Amino acid sequence: MPVYVYWGEDDFSIEKAIALLRDRILDPNWIGFNYTSISPDQPDAAIIALNQVMTPIFGAGGRLVWLMNTTISQNCPENVLTELQRTLPVIPEDSFLLLTSRNKPDERLKSTKLLKQYAKEFREFPLIPTWKTDLLLQSVNQAAEIVGVKLSPKCAELLAESVGNDTRLLYNELEKLRLYTEGSNQPLEVDVVARLVRNTTQNSFQLADAIIMGDTAKALTTLADLMNASEPGLRIVATLISRFRTWLWVKIMIESGERNQQAIAQAAEIGNPKRIYFLQQEIKSVSLPQLISTLPVLLELEVSLKQGASEISTLQTKVIELCQLYR
Repeated sequence: MPVYVYWGEDDFSIEKAIALLRDRILDPNWIGFNYTSISPDQPDAAIIALNQVMTPIFGAGGRLVWLMNTTISQNCPENVLTELQRTLPVIPEDSFLLLTSRNKPDERLKSTKLLKQYAKEFREFPLIPTWKTDLLLQSVNQAAEIVGVKLSPKCAELLAESVGNDTRLLYNELEKLRLYTEGSNQPLEVDVVARLVRNTTQNSFQLADAIIMGDTAKALTTLADLMNASEPGLRIVATLISRFRTWLWVKIMIESGERNQQAIAQAAEIGNPKRIYFLQQEIKSVSLPQLISTLPVLLELEVSLKQGASEISTLQTKVIELCQLYR
């Protein structure tokens, strides 16, 4: 089945999957003739893609037509659906149609059902939630194996904390570590990783710490450092949401009378139960209502940034508002 459908927010992983697909399908000498990428701002982009995938191949290899950021699995016009029904069953075996989107396909739609019927791959590339530390650690170890870097458990934990769910940054940092250790068979030392790896997630943790202490000046200074390091605003917000969500779960479990660290770690989705003691200390002087009132503010901040609000001023305003909750 010559159809591939990729979607999700992990742009880097999607890019890697597309590169593998291109290498597998296309002959490098004939890419200019047999590879077409169609942007969503082109009029009738879906119709053009379906016509292109039916075009005979020139020279060697196969043909690949990439319909970028398409919405036909969320909202498909009737004329496009008709063309899909007519074209998908008869796409030549050596021609391939690739559709990508950030949004999850609506499986109730006829267009989505049709794509699933003819798709060789119907695959999601989600970002790992930043509070799922066990999955982040698993991702680090898998990427390290692919890149060829030997990491000790502590180094892997440090790298997971430093890059969070930013897959592109993870591979960039691992490539840096690979070059540093080239010719050596020894695992990296923790202090080496700490010196070499860009640690903006840890700085975002410091921002969360300043907020929970009600230290507005320190919070704004840390935020300025993050912005000067070109840290995306939505990534800062994601780390804050992860941090406060973890604190909230730990506080809820403690307030309910739970004392078993394993049970608290499981509820808060923390991979290492030994972290619970330190988290308890961090929120000892914070009330449950304060933590509960934080998440709606962070949600408002996330929505504002996604709707195109001024990043710096919006972040500054909300950071001040958050700090006031903990005074």
